[in-house]
Amino acid sequence: MERRLIGQAKAGDLNAFDQLVERYQSIAFRVAYLTLGDAHAAEDAVQEAFVKAFLNLGRFEFDAPFRPWLLRIVTNEALNNSRTSRRQSQLQLRGGYVTESTPDELLPEDAAIARESREQMIDAMNQLSSKDRALIAQRYLLELSPSEIAVIWELPSSTVRTQISRAMQRLRSLIHEHGSTFLRTAREDGGGS
Repeated sequence: MERRLIGQAKAGDLNAFDQLVERYQSIAFRVAYLTLGDAHAAEDAVQEAFVKAFLNLGRFEFDAPFRPWLLRIVTNEALNNSRTSRRQSQLQLRGGYVTESTPDELLPEDAAIARESREQMIDAMNQLSSKDRALIAQRYLLELSPSEIAVIWELPSSTVRTQISRAMQRLRSLIHEHGSTFLRTAREDGGGS
C-alpha cells in the first residue's frame, strides 16, 4: 500500500501524499520535538520537511525505505532550525517517553530516587548538543535501528554506532557529575546494536 501511495504522490497525487503525511506525522513530530525541545518549532520544522519531501519525491529511490528518507529530511530541517535559532533548546520529555508515575510496588524512598534520577537525566540531556540529543532520542526513545539512523544522517551504520556510543558516554559523564548511576543499562548496551 505504501509503495502505491508513493508512486501516486510522485505522479502529483496530493491525496496520496496526504495519506503518507497522516501515516508519518506523529513520528516526524517526535523526531523534530526531541531535536528542538519546542512544540511550535517542531510543528514548523515538520511542515517544512513535508513540503520539501513532496518537492523532492522525484529524487526518492523507489526501492529505498521511505520512513528513513523522510525522517532524514525532518532531522535536517529540525537541525537547521536549531542552528538558526540563537537560543539553547531545552529537552522536555513528554508523550510517554518519561512519565511521572511510579509503579505501586515502589517504596516512597525508591520513588523519590527514581524521580531524582529522571530529573538528572533530563538536565544532562539539555546540556548535550542538538545532534547528540537527536541521536540518543532516535535510538533509545524512538527505538530506530542504527541502520535507520544511518539513512537519516547519511552515514555508515558503523559511524552511527560510534556516534551514539560517544553521545551516551557524554551523557553518562554529565549524569555522573551529579552523582547518578541512572544509565547502567545503556552502558551495558554499549551505545546500540
